[in-house]
Amino acid sequence: MGDSNSSKNLVGIFDSGVGGLSVLREIRALLPSQPLLYFGDQAHVPYGKRQLSEIQDFSFSITRYLLEAGARLIVVACNTASAAALKALRLKFPDVPFVGMEPAVKPASRQTHNGVVGVLATPATFQGELYNTLVEKFARDVKILTSTLPGLVEEIENGRLDSPKTRSILEEAILPMMAQGADTFVLGCTHFPFVLPLIREIAGPQVNVIDPAPAIARRTQALLQERGWENPRAESAPLAFATSGDREKFAQITRNLLGIRSDPLKLSWDGMFLNAN
Repeated sequence: MGDSNSSKNLVGIFDSGVGGLSVLREIRALLPSQPLLYFGDQAHVPYGKRQLSEIQDFSFSITRYLLEAGARLIVVACNTASAAALKALRLKFPDVPFVGMEPAVKPASRQTHNGVVGVLATPATFQGELYNTLVEKFARDVKILTSTLPGLVEEIENGRLDSPKTRSILEEAILPMMAQGADTFVLGCTHFPFVLPLIREIAGPQVNVIDPAPAIARRTQALLQERGWENPRAESAPLAFATSGDREKFAQITRNLLGIRSDPLKLSWDGMFLNAN
C-alpha cells in the first residue's frame, strides 16, 4: 500500500482466518478514516489445534509482512495467536504497538450474578499462559466452565452460520454449562461473534454474552491517539485484504459476513515466509 496519503497510519490486522473480521468490523465503525489491512491465514486455519511454537512462527512472518506493507500498529485479531505469540511478538518487535485479544474473564467475573461463567475458546487459548494468568488474577471466586466447540471455526470459515451442524455444536457446548448455572458467556475466539445471534437464541435473554471486539477497537483507538496516529475524521479510508487461502472464497465470505466487496491479495507460504503471487 506504500506511503501515500491513502495509507497514512495504516493498521494491520491478522487472524488464522476470517474470525478477525469481527474485530475489523468494530475498528472500522470506530475509526472510519483509518486505513486497514487485514490478513487471514486460511492456509493454516484453524490455529487452535496447532503447537504454540508453530503459531508463533506464523505470527512473526505475518507481522513482518504487515510492517513491510506499511502498518504502524498491529492488531492480533485472533485469541489463539494472542495466547501463543503476543508476548513473543512484543519482544521481537519492541518498537511496534500491538493490540491482542484476551478472553474477557475479568468483565465476566464482575457481571455474573451467580458466580458461574462459561468460556468458549480454542484448545490453544486455554493452554496459553495469558488465559491462566487471567483466571488466577480475576476469577478466583468464580466457577469457570470451558468448551472448545470442535468444528465451529471450520463451519464459520465456510459461511455456515446457522446450519444444523453449527447449531448442534453450540447447543452441545452451551446447554450443559447453563445446566450447571452459567449465566455469563465469554466469546474467546474472534470467529464466534459471527454466530452471536444463534448463541443468544440458544441461551435465551437471561444470559449475558460478552464479545470483546468493541473493547479491542477502543484500545486500538487509544494507542493511535497516544502516538498522534489517529487520522482526522474525513471520508472513509481504504480497506485492503490478503489471504493465504482461496481468494474467491475469502471475497465471498467478506461479502456474507460484512457486506463488503473485496479483492483480496493472494499470498503463499514458502516455508516460514509469505510471498505475493
